[in-house]
Amino acid sequence: MKKSALFALAALAPLALATQAMAADEAITTNDPTTVEELIVNGQIVYRNRTDDAAQVLSYDQGYFQRFEPVSAGDALKRVPSVTFLSDVLESDGARLRGLDPGYTQILINGERVPGASADRSFFVDRIPAELLERIEIIRAPSANRSGDAMAGSLNIVLRDSASLDGGYVRGGVTYYDDEEFAENYGFYWGGALGEGRLLIGANVQGRRAPKLKTSYRYDAPGGTLQNIEDQTDVRDGTDYSFNANYVTPFAGGELTLDGYFVRTDRLQDEDSIEYRSGLRDNANLLTVNDNDLDILTDSWSLRGKFVVEMLGGESKFKLGYAAVTDEQFEFEKELEFLRDVTPSPDADRFTHDEIDTNLEDTELSAEFEHERDLGGAKLTFGLQYNGKERDLGMLEVRSRFNIANGVNSGSTFPAPQVFAVRSDIDVNIEETRLDPFVMLSGKNEGFRWEVGLRYETTETTITDDSLGVAPADRITENDYTVLLPSANLRINVGEGGRINLSAGRTVRRPNFDKLQPVLLVEEYGDDDFIGNPNLKPETAWGFDIGYERRLGARGIVGVNFFYRDVSDLIEDVNTGLEGDGGPGTFIYSVDNVGDGTVMGLEFDLSTPLTVIGLDNTGVFFNYSWLDSEVNDFAGTRLFNGQSDYVYNIGFIQDIPSWAAAFGVTYRKQGDAFDRYALEEIATSYGADLEAFVEKRFGESFVVRLTGQNLLDSSKDEVFDKFGTLSDQAARSYDEYELETEKAGPVFQLTARWAF
Repeated sequence: MKKSALFALAALAPLALATQAMAADEAITTNDPTTVEELIVNGQIVYRNRTDDAAQVLSYDQGYFQRFEPVSAGDALKRVPSVTFLSDVLESDGARLRGLDPGYTQILINGERVPGASADRSFFVDRIPAELLERIEIIRAPSANRSGDAMAGSLNIVLRDSASLDGGYVRGGVTYYDDEEFAENYGFYWGGALGEGRLLIGANVQGRRAPKLKTSYRYDAPGGTLQNIEDQTDVRDGTDYSFNANYVTPFAGGELTLDGYFVRTDRLQDEDSIEYRSGLRDNANLLTVNDNDLDILTDSWSLRGKFVVEMLGGESKFKLGYAAVTDEQFEFEKELEFLRDVTPSPDADRFTHDEIDTNLEDTELSAEFEHERDLGGAKLTFGLQYNGKERDLGMLEVRSRFNIANGVNSGSTFPAPQVFAVRSDIDVNIEETRLDPFVMLSGKNEGFRWEVGLRYETTETTITDDSLGVAPADRITENDYTVLLPSANLRINVGEGGRINLSAGRTVRRPNFDKLQPVLLVEEYGDDDFIGNPNLKPETAWGFDIGYERRLGARGIVGVNFFYRDVSDLIEDVNTGLEGDGGPGTFIYSVDNVGDGTVMGLEFDLSTPLTVIGLDNTGVFFNYSWLDSEVNDFAGTRLFNGQSDYVYNIGFIQDIPSWAAAFGVTYRKQGDAFDRYALEEIATSYGADLEAFVEKRFGESFVVRLTGQNLLDSSKDEVFDKFGTLSDQAARSYDEYELETEKAGPVFQLTARWAF
């Protein structure tokens, strides 16, 4: 079956079942859904929700974000506690819960794991348009009935379902960017009764653009001589297409739920740069002119079914799902080089052309059985979860050079003109099978709610590498392991509207796929080589959370939480001691489980109307997270790579009922981050981000909203310490020292919604 047909099946299957059910007589019993006017137009300020879970869960409905008109789920996550990003300005792709690398955060969609394109299994949250959101949940602690690969926690992106909307609306808008370009967006959603069930369908098209300017200054060492300067324009232009559907209906004495979504990202990244010697911007010092384009087409889709029925003395759930991401990327880089022969010339000395064609398909088939029964004073829940992943990665890189004769450079110094070389030809297949049984006991009364559980995760991974140059003995790599994950959660009600949350448990992070392959990569670390380790074990962590939250009036809430993680079997770079391909003075490096680390932090959040001072139509929002960690690597002690030391958000919304209008502002700042890898160290800092909106409502069915993002022209500043070998890194003998600044201007969006 063709991919396009599968995509259509994933999104339209709920519609097919709904059509079959239209003739049924009896309506399904569900909670009353929210009317579309209440959700889209009514002007009520939305605050953070409390959940009834024993584990600590922070829940934010779509209305909490909507007035600032986020483009993606990543943009929405910038307003919740403890989420940071190391993305470019105007972007929010790899969410870093508690500041940790995206591989430590479990991304769920509708409570289910989803495949990601990265080697660390992470999923880019900017692939999900914000218009699809019903709510976002921050799950701070593990439970036995969820996958244990959530060392930093889990982010559950819940899409709109048939119970969330009664009625329909259309949306249209236009976005204006600092480079005087526009992007359009429009969408449609409808939810209502259909036959004996309820159906929701929605579609959205979102134009996206991110125009940025970059400048890099490169020195021979800190405080040394300026070697060159590079001016770059970076424009990322594309469109996201999305569709989702959900249908819930009585079936065979139980309840059947079908849902599917499809998201396509079609994007072009265009980078153009000019490099000058010694920072002198004139033709006599022109070094290179570079044109680098990356064309991206990414499809993410999922089709899932859930059947709930009373049986075996309790309630049983059966789940079956199929999810996939396909990522096709074509990148080319064309560069004209000047001054290679020292003699200034208006003509280039050499032309290079690189092409990289990458195709990735990652699919996951999941199945689950769960049974829950009442034991009197407690409930017993047990089940078995299956997940089968298959990942195919193909990449072909071709490099060509053309040396241009200009008298001095006649081709004798460099290879003959028109030399073509295949630099790499990668063909890797990964199969990973997981079978995870679990058991839980839970109970509650008026004073507290508790839950204890045990989860046993088994993982079998087989990597088949048919890449060019891989020896037959290295083509197949196997990595199998098991891990036992206990967990406990307790919620105690204290005082008027207060409660204490206590959680403890063990979590896991599986090795990156690209670190498992025992294939020698020559000069992967400068002059040094690298080889993967097929015997890597997963990282594990014991941790706890202790928090307190209190209801403020009818709608407000304030909370504080302390967390701690003790991480074992950290995966870090190691020197094998073997001589590298470059001969004496070079080495072969690998990775191994070499040590331990700790992560801790304090999280505070507040969202409340100012009713106590008579301002019921004023809502204030504030969250602050202090983040810290410690790990020992090959060069000493540092924080976990990329962890900011703090992040905070503060803002307000003012509703004006007499004018049927509202306005609001939010301000965000995250602290500096540091990364240390073999041969490179990166210090990153961001400017503050200011967003604002103003809206006007017309009657009960129409609202217009103007929003502004990046109103402070935020910048991203990076400092790169670069070295030729790891011994040079230890001795602080620099290969290059670079300062880079990336800036972008404000973005304005005008959006209208009409409910019907």
